[in-house]
Amino acid sequence: MKFPRRLRWLWLTLAVVLLDRSTKAWIDAKTAEGWRRELIHHFAYLVHTRNFGIAFGVFNNPASHWTRILLIAGSVVVIGALAWLLVAGQGGGSLTAAGLASLLGGATGNLTDRIVHGAVTDFFELWFGSYHYPAFNVADSAIAIGAALIILDVLFAPKSSAPQPSKPDAS
Repeated sequence: MKFPRRLRWLWLTLAVVLLDRSTKAWIDAKTAEGWRRELIHHFAYLVHTRNFGIAFGVFNNPASHWTRILLIAGSVVVIGALAWLLVAGQGGGSLTAAGLASLLGGATGNLTDRIVHGAVTDFFELWFGSYHYPAFNVADSAIAIGAALIILDVLFAPKSSAPQPSKPDAS
């Protein structure tokens, strides 16, 4: 049985999930929700917060049982699509494969949190002057990096030369 070459990228997916789960477990074990510590003066903070919604706190309603079910179901669909693209996908190069593996790991890490805790634990926060970037975690970072890798591969991959149509004979 021959395995697709892209399966070798699953190590990256596993690494993202393990790093994400271990950092969230550490934050959960060592701090209380609402905890905050400055790492770099007026810029980077370790925090302990929960996000019941998706990116940037969209759908962040802890009382909505249906929102949680829809977010879990949506995540399962996305994870299935990412896994299929990673294993069966024919397009893209190594950056695309690494990006898909990173996206898959990040989505899996956040889904695990949502299933186990009902919300995603976020613990890193950045401030740019008066602008507050919402708290995030390892999985969120992997998702952003994965998307960037895919975009870079699409924009800067060497273009394959398409076969030239044959010219009709002038005879």
